[in-house]
Amino acid sequence: MDLEKRPQPEGPRQQPPQPAPQPRPQQAEGCLAVAIRLPVRIVVLVLVVPVRLVWDALAVCGRFLYLRALRPVGRALGTALTWLLKAVFVWPWVGLWRYVLVPVGHGIGWLAHVLVVVPAVWLYERVLTPLGHGIAWLGRTLVVTPATWFYASVLTPIGHGIAWLARAVGSGAKAAGRGIGAVLAWLFKAVFVWPWVGLWRYVVVPVGIALAWLGTVLVVVPALWLYRHVLTPVGHGIAWLARGTWTVLATLCRWIFVVPAVALWRWVLTPVGRAIAVVAREIGDALGHAWRVAGHLSLVVGRFLGTLLRWIFVEPVRWAYRTILTPVGHVVRDAVWRPAAKAVKDAGRATRQALASARDSVRQARADVRRMLFGAPKEPVPVAAGPGEPVPVPVARREPDTPEPRNLEKNPGSAVSPHARG
Repeated sequence: MDLEKRPQPEGPRQQPPQPAPQPRPQQAEGCLAVAIRLPVRIVVLVLVVPVRLVWDALAVCGRFLYLRALRPVGRALGTALTWLLKAVFVWPWVGLWRYVLVPVGHGIGWLAHVLVVVPAVWLYERVLTPLGHGIAWLGRTLVVTPATWFYASVLTPIGHGIAWLARAVGSGAKAAGRGIGAVLAWLFKAVFVWPWVGLWRYVVVPVGIALAWLGTVLVVVPALWLYRHVLTPVGHGIAWLARGTWTVLATLCRWIFVVPAVALWRWVLTPVGRAIAVVAREIGDALGHAWRVAGHLSLVVGRFLGTLLRWIFVEPVRWAYRTILTPVGHVVRDAVWRPAAKAVKDAGRATRQALASARDSVRQARADVRRMLFGAPKEPVPVAAGPGEPVPVPVARREPDTPEPRNLEKNPGSAVSPHARG
């Protein structure tokens, strides 16, 4: 038996499994919450259920009223109002713009083009342009060319001469000016600079140093001694007295005001507030729970009432419609309505045929009487036609012998052809 522990092969070390995070335990509820919860929920449920039933009934009625009455009426009113607004405010202005302003604007534009633009263009092209070219040529000939010649031939040489003379005079004046400037600079320093420098260096600075030393000896040293040996001890004493007074006052205020207030908050207000918070929370939870339970009850009651109404009213009506009215309707349709409709159609067809026969007889009698009184119509005379074209035959302008009624579609010969009219 091998009692020695064999070395493990080297390899990637496996991490030990991490324990799953434990859910945070819920805080234990006190006896007050447990004692209040059940009666409060019972009372609130009894009070909330009728309210939820009434609320759901009102919601159903309001939804039905909105979907079946208010929304269609609103849409109809919106359509009517839109049409009225268009008829009052949009269509008159559109008609005014389209049929009045636009044609008037086109007419005014055409009139302005004819009366203003065309004459102005003609005046610019035929009068102003040639006149401008002539004035420009005259200006160049009479002004620009002589001025250019005068500048190049007269003013330029005179200017070069004046510039050469100015350069010569300036060179001499520059040499003389340098000497005069040096003399004036030395004179200015001797009168204005050196006296003030000597006054500052040998009079003002020593006097200032002496006054500063005298001020230090007479003012600063006594002030420092007074601050260190008099004001500092007095200040420390006043500060110690103020700290003692503040400590006494703070202690009195703490024991008179703070300690009672803390005790009142800790031992009276906090327990009462917690109790009130527990009661309020339980009442709120009870209201929410009761509202949800009342919603389920309202849904059940609504489904029960809907099922009851369906079985009392809808199903009997549906059964009567499917079982009684539909077969009766089919029988009435097949045995009464269709034969009656067919008989009416046959009677109407026979009546129309009889009326058509009567009209044809009357028309034939009129044609016979006209033929007896005025004779037979003349033979149609052919009209000359071009080569390769059919010969048009004019139609008689008397009563036709055909039994068809006289109209423009079935009797186009009633209208006189242009060849016959000619």
